[in-house]
Amino acid sequence: MKKIVLTGGGTAGHVTPNIALIPSLKDLGFEILYIGSKDGMEKKLIARENLPYEGISSGKLRRYFSLKNFSDPFRVIHGCGEAKKILRDFHPDIVFSKGGFVSVPVVLAAHSLKIPVIIHESDMTPGLANKICYRSADKICCSFPETMKMLPAGKGVLTGSPIRKELLSGSREKGAELTGFPQGVPVILVIGGSLGSVTVNTSVRECLPELLKEFRIIHICGKGNLDPSLTGKDGYLQYEFVSDDLKDLFALSDLIISRAGANAILEILSLRKPNVLIPLSAAASRGDQVLNAKSFASSGYSYVLEEENLTKDSLLKAVHATYENRQTYIAAMEKSPLSNGVEKIISLIQCMLPATPSVSSDDTSASKG
Repeated sequence: MKKIVLTGGGTAGHVTPNIALIPSLKDLGFEILYIGSKDGMEKKLIARENLPYEGISSGKLRRYFSLKNFSDPFRVIHGCGEAKKILRDFHPDIVFSKGGFVSVPVVLAAHSLKIPVIIHESDMTPGLANKICYRSADKICCSFPETMKMLPAGKGVLTGSPIRKELLSGSREKGAELTGFPQGVPVILVIGGSLGSVTVNTSVRECLPELLKEFRIIHICGKGNLDPSLTGKDGYLQYEFVSDDLKDLFALSDLIISRAGANAILEILSLRKPNVLIPLSAAASRGDQVLNAKSFASSGYSYVLEEENLTKDSLLKAVHATYENRQTYIAAMEKSPLSNGVEKIISLIQCMLPATPSVSSDDTSASKG
């Protein structure tokens, strides 16, 4: 039986693309093992997929001063040892990494054991975790054409990002049943990312009196970010997190307000939903969301509202402008060359499978001896 290890974690954006690959991998007869952090959100997400899961130690290399920068490298080293043992026991033929710092020990361990490695970069500019893994990767998949020139020669493959098939099969009627919203009233879906966004949540709630005059609002605000004072408010529904019903809420929505993480906006693009993007400020990140959003704006897919310019008035203006011009945005998205990356990535995985397992029982015995 063919065996594959999937890895990635820290945010949903480092997990959901892996989840999108699982049905096709199972159809092809792969035995799948997921390696993530011991207590990260990926553990709960993968539990829903009924896959075996192994947790390892992981650290984070920060771009700012923190005392943890002195201790986390040792956690990474420890994680490499744990990952190497897991890989030797499982004998995978290939490793696919979606990034996040938990993936670094797995990729480095796989490379040391001569197991083929594919990594995927969703954002336009590669993240630090994936950059660390460049030398250990055999191929590097990406979602944006602009990313190709930033990758090592001969390793880059433009695949697009894997989109969950079920996300494209939502029912507007079921979404209406779930929410109880009346027909004929446009619906806005607000998504602040898997961890939630205080800035987006606060701004949307400040605008509710005006927005609810014309729209109904579905607000996915992240764990711990519910506002009890708004529970039961007519026309407004808030959730910490949505899993199985998300496809139907997407289908019901006429406009989406979102952060600009690559996986989120590529899903929005696949669904052809008019959208307002509020990218995470470059002052609070490495600026990848700003670049993602600019790319989508220049292609005519999105209205971009910079976080620094986010006010009640600017958000209301963005929503009304996007909704009024929704057909223009939809037409631009329908012409997009970016596509669901599942098929291309699965094909690449199959092409890179070795003729024999990467880690044999002889290798394991020799390493123990």
